[in-house]
Amino acid sequence: MAQAITMSAIFAQILTIVGGLFIAAATYWFTKKKEREAEWRKEKLAYYKAFVDSLSGVVNGEHTHQSQKEFSKAVNNLMLFAPQLVLNELYKFVEAITLNKNLPLDEHDKLLSDLLYQVRKDVGIYPPDDVKTFIVHLRSSGNRHE
Repeated sequence: MAQAITMSAIFAQILTIVGGLFIAAATYWFTKKKEREAEWRKEKLAYYKAFVDSLSGVVNGEHTHQSQKEFSKAVNNLMLFAPQLVLNELYKFVEAITLNKNLPLDEHDKLLSDLLYQVRKDVGIYPPDDVKTFIVHLRSSGNRHE
């Protein structure tokens, strides 16, 4: 009888130790996963910010050779990590502004809004935007390069 109690006590201790190790390992794994996700999100935000910054350099009348290079680089960098929905809208936007130098402002803003809606969705903006009413307008500095 004493031997049965001793075996039960040993089994309980082993189970407690294994359970404690499992909980510690799971906690470590989930913490590291959250840290990696936060780092990934931070890196994505940096690339998205660089893209939005580059938009300012390609506003009609304000673009230079250098700003065009920065825009192209930012667009190409997005191809590394942006999800397909972002890339689809990116390609529509870039194609429209590249092929049609006289793109109507409302069409430009709609394409840009669709793109930035997907970007904001990708980075998890909360509360989520309403796709039906979400609209952005690119602002010009007023410094025109001729």
